[in-house]
Amino acid sequence: MNVIVAVDRHWGIGFQNRLLVRIPEDQKFFRETTTGNVIVMGRKTLESFPNGQPLPNRTNIVLTGKPDYHVKNTVVVHDMDELFAELSRYPSEQIYVIGGGSVYRSLLPYCSVAHVTRIDYAYQADTFFPDLDAAEGWTVTADSEERTYFDLEYTFYKYENRNPLPLPQVVSSNL
Repeated sequence: MNVIVAVDRHWGIGFQNRLLVRIPEDQKFFRETTTGNVIVMGRKTLESFPNGQPLPNRTNIVLTGKPDYHVKNTVVVHDMDELFAELSRYPSEQIYVIGGGSVYRSLLPYCSVAHVTRIDYAYQADTFFPDLDAAEGWTVTADSEERTYFDLEYTFYKYENRNPLPLPQVVSSNL
């Protein structure tokens, strides 16, 4: 399983349910990487998209505690067992965790690859991604040249987890 995220200098990812910044090349990388694959997100992340609609040309899986939450063209799951049962239907390398903060924290131990856009700027943030540079088992295995968007400098990194947890095998209770 993969994770894809853009972070600031302090691993901030959002403020008041919005991205900290939109960088066209990062958005293009996200689109090209996730199109045709499975994306996993929390309800607030979905609601932050234009008109609260799922992203096209992807399988959108939304994790929410709201029992009667439904959005057209999404798979809605309500707990981790339901999520793991749904994820077992797909090849792990085709699954991308896209946020928000609590979904990242819950699923990061199961991810083998993290695609991280590091922005060399400190924004005001209220949501953070775990610092992979300080996390045990995570190593940078690839990076891009530093890039610039107006006055922002950013770099694409690929981190790999030496010891990802296997996805739990959930036995269906619908016998």
